[in-house]
Formats: sequence, structure tokens, C-alpha cells
Amino acid sequence: MYRLLVVDDEEIITNSLYEVFHQWMPDKLDVCRAYSGKEALDWMSRTRIDIVLTDIRMPGMSGLEMTGSIRALWPRCRIVFLTGYSDFDYAYQAIQMPNVRYLLKTEGFDKVMEVVKEVIHEIESGNRINEWLEHSRMRIEALEWMEQGEYFRQFVADSSVLGADNDAMNDDFRTLNIGLDPKLPVLLALGRVAYSAGKAYAEKKNDHRSVRLIWDSFMEEHVRGIGVVDRHGDLLWMLQSRSENPSGDRLVLYLEGTLELIQEACLDSLGLVVSFTISGFPCRWEDVTPQYERLRRLQQLKLGDGIPMILKDQVDSAKSPHCKEGVETIHRAAILESHLEAGRENEFMNELERLSAIVLNGDDLHQHAAQAYYSIALLLYAKLTRLGLQSPTGERGMEWGKLLDLEGHDSMKEAFRYLRRTAEDIFDFKRMDERGKTAHVIDRVCQYIEEHLDQDITLVHLAERYYFNPSYLSRLFKQERGINISEYIEKCRIRRAKELLREGDLKVRDVAPLVGYDAAHSFTRFFKKATGLTPQEYRDNLVK
Repeated sequence: MYRLLVVDDEEIITNSLYEVFHQWMPDKLDVCRAYSGKEALDWMSRTRIDIVLTDIRMPGMSGLEMTGSIRALWPRCRIVFLTGYSDFDYAYQAIQMPNVRYLLKTEGFDKVMEVVKEVIHEIESGNRINEWLEHSRMRIEALEWMEQGEYFRQFVADSSVLGADNDAMNDDFRTLNIGLDPKLPVLLALGRVAYSAGKAYAEKKNDHRSVRLIWDSFMEEHVRGIGVVDRHGDLLWMLQSRSENPSGDRLVLYLEGTLELIQEACLDSLGLVVSFTISGFPCRWEDVTPQYERLRRLQQLKLGDGIPMILKDQVDSAKSPHCKEGVETIHRAAILESHLEAGRENEFMNELERLSAIVLNGDDLHQHAAQAYYSIALLLYAKLTRLGLQSPTGERGMEWGKLLDLEGHDSMKEAFRYLRRTAEDIFDFKRMDERGKTAHVIDRVCQYIEEHLDQDITLVHLAERYYFNPSYLSRLFKQERGINISEYIEKCRIRRAKELLREGDLKVRDVAPLVGYDAAHSFTRFFKKATGLTPQEYRDNLVK
């Protein structure tokens, strides 16, 4: 699914274009809107945008000025300038930019839709992997990749020693053509390909190479990185930003948004489902080993089995050094994990009780207890993600944020009681059948939509709130309800609008904002398209 952002300071134009595109290709195009350059950049900082349809001249920040910021955040984003000015200087500046189109507002909706369709086709063509599968490049890289893989497999095994000597790392990186800086922190990403049973080793090796080429085609402009196969047969990337002023938060945001495109390209071009587990924060080279082990633990839970999921480790090991798991804690966490996955509630609770008693009565209370807490919390957090829950079921309605925030609890004992309550809610949910689980998640989404019809509800917003990949949430919703999310939102708005109009106390212009329309004329157009009547005509017919 691609994401289109409509930007114009003229509200009637923005809303009209939004409505047109919102109903045009709901399966393929997620549409957002902004009324200024600043608001547009706020969208950019939240999620990946593939196409921006924007006016050139706007107060505060022009479309041309905004373009530089867009390029910094999402270099592959396509821009279509839509303006009422035929000024040659503006047109000339726009034409000089890569991946930019220029249209006049007088050319009409049909022309705008035609150009957006062409841009989508260009994006799809650019995502195909065929042009990257050249024999010469694959052969040249094969040996280098093997050497880099062997080096990083050793590095990940003991980064506390190998990562402490910057001079030695410099020499190794130069010799092996590793384009990373040993003086800067590094971000880790772990990728797993979902293979069918019986696939040969040679086929898997070729698939790994193809996935890496797709990765490079999307990432190399914005991110420096090395991808290798770890000792478990998964793909591991070490990443740094190419920006002169690198920001860990911006790199993570860019990575999350672009991984969705990589997943779609792998599925379309190779027929491969790839899931990713990524660091939420860069780490020092000396800390690569514990950070890698954290990602491995998340991945071992088989998150999104058969579905291209993206999971982010939310804990910053630099700020929480006590989160690194000790040997005993890892062993007991593995036992808890097996009980959790097998649905053995009594055994899980008994083991949790034993571990709690050990760590809470130990001599080094805080460090050992914190290690155990985060180890268990990570198990539960990952399970919640796999089940597709924002929070566990039940009256307590606990939030995820507290699960990974030990300091948010009044005491260590209360923190472990919280883990037990969370586990109880998970087991309660696991007892539901599969149909019930999916229905439960979608019911929560629908409830939120119905309670917030007066707000600008978008697929991106819903995905953020319920911790889903937007494309996956869109597919899951249609699978469960038989219609797209956008169609469901419109039906809810029509139903609510009819209720408000039947009550008769509100004017039409007062009903509009209550169902998500700031402008009364936009609401009237939307209502008439759905019912064949204007809101006033609908109300008048009720009186007859």
C-alpha cells in the first residue's frame, strides 16, 4: 500500500482532493491531508510518505522549501506540484528536481488522478528487483560478503573485546571494505525469511542474496550498512546514517517506514515473506553482542508467523544497562517462554513465582531483579505483539508502555505482580479461538473509530495506536469485516450523521464537525454522494 499526502493552504482544495483520492483506490492508496508545510512535515516525521501532492505557494513554508525537508526524511518520495500559477520560474525550479511533476489546478481532477496513477506505476516499476540481479555484481560481491559475514559472526560472539579497539576495527573495516565508522554507534536489524519446508540450501542462499540486493536498492541512498548471515541463518544488518548530523530517532523512523516497502518488494519480486526485528536505539560497538541477543530473543518467539511483521525493541540498553540478561535469568526465561507458547498456565505461574522469590530475596536486589523483570517483560511484550493486542484483555486494561518501564512501578514487588497480572490476561486471551482473537482486535479498532468520528481518522493513525503495520491492519480488517477501513469509517459517519439529523436540534453546519468534516460544504458533498440527498433534503423528507 502506498501513502499519498495532499497539502494545500486552501481548505476547499485540500478536502476535495482528499475525498477524491480517499475513495479512488482504497486497497492500494492510503490518503492523508495537511493544510500547511509545517503540518505536512509533522506527517513526514510520523510515517513514510510515498507521494506528496502539494501547492507551490503557501504561507509560512512554500512547497519548494518543503521539498528539501521531504528529501531528507524520505529520499524516494515522489512530489507532484499542483498550483494555480503558471509562472515559468516556479515551473522551471520544479522541473529541475528529481522525481517531481508539475500541474496546474486548472487541468482538473482527471488530469491530477492520471498523473498520480503514472507516479504509482513508476514507483512499482522502480521496486522490481530484476534490474539489480546482474551476474557480474553478484559474483564480485559473493567473496566479499563471505569474508564480511565471517568477521561479523565472530564480532557478534564477543563485541566487548573486538569492539573496544577502535584502531584494530579501523584496519579490519578498511581491509574488508566495510563502509561503517567504528567511532559512531550502530543500529541493528535482524531479518528472517519464512521458508516452506524442504527448501534447499542453495535456494536459501540465493534468496538471501536477492533480499540483500532489494535492501540495498532502498537503503543505500540514506543509510550505510553491512548485511551478513548470522550463525542461525538469519540476515543481520549493522546500520549507520549517511547524514552529516546523524540522529538515532530519525534513522529508526526511516528504517521502520522503508522496511514495509522492502517487505512488499520481496513478496512481489521473490515471493518471500520477510519479518524484521530492529533496535529502537543505536548502541556502542562494544554492546553489539547483548543488543543482538535481545533481538534474537524477540525473533525466537516467531512473531508474525507467515506475515511480514516489523517489531522494534523499545529498550535503550545505553540508558538501562541493567537490562542485559544474566545466564541464569536467560535459562529461566527460556523455561517461561516454552510454557507461555505451549499454553501451560499453571507451570508458567509456578516458575514465575519461583523466579520472583529468588530475585526479590537476593543480596543484589535491584540489578538481579531488573534483569529478571526485563527478561520476562520482553517475553510478554513480544507475545502481546504477536497476538495483535494494544493491551491485554480484561478490566485492568494495562498499557504496553508500563510493561517496558520498570521505573513506572511503585516497587519491585509491585512490578512482578504486574507481570503476573499481564500473563494472566494473556492466558485468558489465548483460550479464545482464533476467530475470536481476530474479531477481538478488529472490534477494538471499530470501537475506537465509532467513538472518534469527529476526528481525522486515518489508517496511519489507527496502525500507530494499535501497533500494526498499516498494510497488515488494512488486510486484516477487510478479511474480518469484508470492507476496507475507509469504507467502514464512511459508513459510520453516514450512520451517525443520519442520527444527528433525525434529532433535529442541530443545524447542518453543526453536524459536519461531529462526523469529521470541518467544512459544511465538504460534508454536504460526502452525504449526497452516499445517500443521493443533501443533509437538508434528508431532514426535510423525515418531516413529510
